[in-house]
Amino acid sequence: MSNRTIRIAELVQRELGAYLHTKYQHEAVAITVAGVQVAPDLKTGKIFFSILGDEEMVTDRFRWVSRKRKEIRRELAYRVQIKHAPDWVFLMDEVIGRGNRVLEIMDQIDAKTAPTTPEEGDSA
Repeated sequence: MSNRTIRIAELVQRELGAYLHTKYQHEAVAITVAGVQVAPDLKTGKIFFSILGDEEMVTDRFRWVSRKRKEIRRELAYRVQIKHAPDWVFLMDEVIGRGNRVLEIMDQIDAKTAPTTPEEGDSA
């Protein structure tokens, strides 16, 4: 990946996050732009969203973002001025969910292997 595509990806991530959290404060409170990948020809790209909440809220917020696709493309074309506005594909970033699942499993293992100690104040 060239320095130019990396800079554009970082700029898109920053500008999109700022736009969503400025214009749609209530709707975008649980939405984070987790990452952006831009093709070397700058004609296509992927935007990864991380959404906090239960499964229903995550699905609802992702649908909301998907409905705003045209508006987001137009706003990004205005804010990030390059020759052609890329066609963006919106994807869910599953890293946080997988990380939380790993932590849950580790907590379960820790609970099973923790030695039982007598309570303080118990005299034997």
